[in-house]
Amino acid sequence: MGEHSGEAVQLSLLHGFTPSAKPAGKAQPASSLPIARVLLDSPLPHLDRPFDYLVPRDLEADAVAGARVKVRFGGQELPGFITERVAEAETAARLMPLGKVISPQPVLSPRILRLAEAVAARYAGTVHDVLRVAIPPRAARVDKEFTPEARIAAAAGPALPGSEVAGDTVPGPALPGPEGAGANPLARYPHGPRFLTHLAAGHSPRAVLSSLGGYGPQDWPAEIAEAVRSTLISGRGAVVVVPDNKDLARLQSALTSRIGADAFVRLTAEDGPTPRYRSFLQLLHGDVRVAIGTRSAAYAPVQNLGLAVIWDDADDLHAEQRAPYQHARDVLLLRAELEDAALLLASHSRSTEAQRLVASGWAAGIAAERSTVRAHAPRVVSTTDSFTMERDPLAARARIPHAAWKAAQDGLTRGPVLVQVARTGFSPALSCQDCREPARCRNCSGPLGLASRNGIPACRWCGRPEPMWHCGNCGGTHLRGSTAGAGRTAEELGRAFPSTTVISSAGDHIRTEVPDAPALVVATPGAEPVAAGGYAAAILLDGNAMLSRESLRAGEDTLRRWFTAAALVRPAAEKGLVVVTADDSSTVGHLLRWDPASAAERELELRRELGLPPAVRYAELTGSREGLDAFVTRLGLPEGVRAVGPAPLAAPSAAPPGAGGTRRDGPPSEGQLGGAGGRFRTLLFFPYAAAPGITAALRSTKAAASARRTGDPVYIRVDGTDVL
Repeated sequence: MGEHSGEAVQLSLLHGFTPSAKPAGKAQPASSLPIARVLLDSPLPHLDRPFDYLVPRDLEADAVAGARVKVRFGGQELPGFITERVAEAETAARLMPLGKVISPQPVLSPRILRLAEAVAARYAGTVHDVLRVAIPPRAARVDKEFTPEARIAAAAGPALPGSEVAGDTVPGPALPGPEGAGANPLARYPHGPRFLTHLAAGHSPRAVLSSLGGYGPQDWPAEIAEAVRSTLISGRGAVVVVPDNKDLARLQSALTSRIGADAFVRLTAEDGPTPRYRSFLQLLHGDVRVAIGTRSAAYAPVQNLGLAVIWDDADDLHAEQRAPYQHARDVLLLRAELEDAALLLASHSRSTEAQRLVASGWAAGIAAERSTVRAHAPRVVSTTDSFTMERDPLAARARIPHAAWKAAQDGLTRGPVLVQVARTGFSPALSCQDCREPARCRNCSGPLGLASRNGIPACRWCGRPEPMWHCGNCGGTHLRGSTAGAGRTAEELGRAFPSTTVISSAGDHIRTEVPDAPALVVATPGAEPVAAGGYAAAILLDGNAMLSRESLRAGEDTLRRWFTAAALVRPAAEKGLVVVTADDSSTVGHLLRWDPASAAERELELRRELGLPPAVRYAELTGSREGLDAFVTRLGLPEGVRAVGPAPLAAPSAAPPGAGGTRRDGPPSEGQLGGAGGRFRTLLFFPYAAAPGITAALRSTKAAASARRTGDPVYIRVDGTDVL
């Protein structure tokens, strides 16, 4: 692993095997706790454990638990984290000394280490991969701001609520609602005030909130801000995780009005490495007790955590795109258990995972009574019900039925009108004019699309233009648009309403707010801007396209997108109207009744009958057929585990409707191409009670295969949200 007294020393890679040589060391060990256990920054699964190193006396003060260090291992210098300092080593071999301390800041706190270990165990991954997300990259200039000398100088200035002065944490004051913040937005829910009372008293309630607040002074950011404020009253901290920066900006504004801009920090990669690292250290040292951000903020080192909140937990942006593919909801669930903190899962709809927590009694449901729902929700009508079909028999065939046109015309007399479309672009999918065969790229077989009416067809995966396209099925050279995107919809609405402003919010041009003046706002799911006074009407198009996706979650995701858009519309008492175009009577019915809890309960019961997630847990194993067979054999699966496969991975089709122009519009990732390269997939379904043993077996089997360096690699993904 390195050199010591002129000899190379190789540390043991396996427990129980130690080198016989004990070269004499020249480094003088630290006088107290001379052994540092270091977690290496290595992606190899068989190295996912701490290794013992000697702490030299000259590094004794800086080599604290949680510090970043560099050590010699396997003939190279690797970075790592000190997990702890101990008096005795676990090995009889003479130890290598630490190379150097990169930063004495204890960025890996014991609480975050325990959380990372729990996340790695749940997702059959490595602690290194989790810490890569949990701890931001170091900024040397920021480190200097948090030296003991700098902190002593800063302590002479005005202290922030909950800041540390001379090592003692000052409890935060009982924060009164500032003038202009408005009434308690959770008072409209029967159990809302009780939830806040428990938070303010220092208790740890767990709840799932079906929010009615889409806009205005009592919107969902205000509801979350009130929960955070109640937690601060008890002298504890809070973590709030939202899907994207648009939601983060709204939450930041609400928190500023209720607890002040200095009482919280943002943790998001969009702010850049230096501000993100500074915010991380402020939380680590207790200068601030509230962290808000996107999915990586779930690991924020908030001291004395009292509340963890996640908004819209069913949004796929909460799922990490790198191994071990952990979901922010599960990270916060584990953290709430480990730190005995309260938990709030809030959204306009309700995910099946959240419903499972309510059904099991682990969390309580917070929802408004029917009279309150009728007072706050808009009126919802379907263009495919029997009443409408009798008067407009062609409504089922038209993309924008007459009822939708009329709702837009009437709504424009009172304010802005929202039009939700499934996909971004002008024509995101093209087909042959003659035989209707989908148009594909000759380079990568990806779907062709049009960015504008007079544009050149181009592949949505590799970007290659196809000006001389011809159909491989019939030889035709003319294309037609199979689907209409946000750009084409905005153009058509502009011609239909020539004197009306048309605003587009999709793709790379997402608006956060729109004025209350009459306008047509065309947006994809998740990109809907907020109107301060609410929309006069909303038209939900392409419902059948979103419901027909080849996904277990097609109905659940579509209903979530509908609720999110409909919550931005004014109440029915103010003539707020939502028109939905879809044939699925059960899914549409839940929106008509504004009953997300019943929709989640019904979906969960169907999954339980079929033995599908989240009623059970599952793991996806990807690799060659021979590699999968050998891997599953070594696992030794117990009774009760259902294995499906190995089956060849099918070639991906066009990006499914409703993707909104985000990840699914890109090329498929490596290892997900069908047939090519002999890639196969095996699915393992297992009950929650057996999950710890199954994931432990997956980790150990993968680590053993990594140590042997033999056989074909097998990739593991546990509880993926987009696999089924």
